[in-house]
Amino acid sequence: MTDWVETYRGTVYPWHCDHVGHMNAMWYVGKFDEATWQFMNHFDITPDYLRENQRGMAALEQNIKYLRELHAGDVVAIRSAIVEVKPKVVRFVHEMRNATDQELAAVTQLTGIHMDTEQRTSCPLPDTIAARMRDAAVSYDF
Repeated sequence: MTDWVETYRGTVYPWHCDHVGHMNAMWYVGKFDEATWQFMNHFDITPDYLRENQRGMAALEQNIKYLRELHAGDVVAIRSAIVEVKPKVVRFVHEMRNATDQELAAVTQLTGIHMDTEQRTSCPLPDTIAARMRDAAVSYDF
C-alpha cells in the first residue's frame, strides 16, 4: 500500500467561484470532504462497515491553508495520507493541487474520531484498520 492515495479528481465549475473570481472556501471544504470519504473507504471504513456495525466517523478539528487560487475550468486532484493513529482517533492530511501544473493550491489537516452511533460516544478503531493506517502513516509538517 502506498503512503499517499489519490482521493479526489474533479473540475472547478463557474458556480464554485465567488465575486472575486476564484473558488470559494466552501468548495475547498466540500472537495476535501469528498476526499475524506474516499480515503476512509481505502482503509475499509465503508458505508457498509459503518451501517452494519453502528459506527461513524466525526470530525474533531480541521485546519486549512489556502496557498493558490483555483478558477473555473481548473482540474483539481487531491492526495491524502495518514499522519497519526490513536486507538479512537485518526489524523490525516489532504493536499489539493491544480492537476495541470501540479502546483499546491491548499492543504488541510483533519482529526477524526471513530464512534459508536448508538451510544453516541467514541470507540476504538478495529485493530486491523488501525494497523493498516499506522503502516501507511507519513511524517508531515503542517
